[in-house]
Amino acid sequence: MNRRNLDLSKIHIAKKDLALDEDTYRAMLQRVAGVSSAKDLSPLKTSAVLTELVRLGWKPKKSKAGRAAPKVAPDREKLVGKIEAFLAEAGREWAYADGMAQRMFKVERVEWLDARQLGSMVAALTYDAKRHGRSAQ
Repeated sequence: MNRRNLDLSKIHIAKKDLALDEDTYRAMLQRVAGVSSAKDLSPLKTSAVLTELVRLGWKPKKSKAGRAAPKVAPDREKLVGKIEAFLAEAGREWAYADGMAQRMFKVERVEWLDARQLGSMVAALTYDAKRHGRSAQ
């Protein structure tokens, strides 16, 4: 599903969650974006409509699309556990750690890192936690 379809789906979910009747919904689209149908929204106007729906009381549900913790060899489980704890405390997904692995070591996924690289990632996450006022464990 592309971004546009995802945003249009969110708008329609918000409409349902807020129990907006058709006239009220169309009046809100006209007031916020100057259109009478969500299919006519530009990306900028789509964002404005979503912001307005949140202002009206819609609470988007958090996506559960994150992946499970990586499976690694027993000698690296403790380091991956520390990484998982840092991610959970910061409210981040495993995709964040995968991005760090890519930037730091040019390796796509955390489970492909060796023990030395995992140790460096733990050190970087410790520094990040201190910088943002979280406990460094």
